[in-house]
Amino acid sequence: MQTLPIGKIKSNPNNPRTIKDDKFFKLVQSLKDLPEMAKVRPVVVNQDMVVLGGNMRLKAMKEAGWKEVPVEVVDWDEDKQRQFIIKDNVGFGEWDWEMLANQWDAEQLEDWGLDIPAFDDPKELQAEEDDYEM
Repeated sequence: MQTLPIGKIKSNPNNPRTIKDDKFFKLVQSLKDLPEMAKVRPVVVNQDMVVLGGNMRLKAMKEAGWKEVPVEVVDWDEDKQRQFIIKDNVGFGEWDWEMLANQWDAEQLEDWGLDIPAFDDPKELQAEEDDYEM
């Protein structure tokens, strides 16, 4: 990992991801609240300094007034770059909503950018494996 001037890093014009304004402002605030996170999750760029992973973070860093960006420069062929762009943004895991409801503050989770679903019936929080008939 290295730190480079923010002006050297180029947003990916073919980035297939977007961010809504409310989420963007939460991301900006997140970077202000916990800037150390950028060092453990650097923006990933190719040899031409085009972002492969972290376009939204780069935009938020600019908005927050950052002058330098932690980056990981990779030397990958086009196919691997395209794979990374998608795989870096795929969420394979799922949230344990019951644990979150019992051990975390919902307002704080929302402030951090987590979308909390509205459950009309508390039974909806039960694990799916409990929903079976014998």
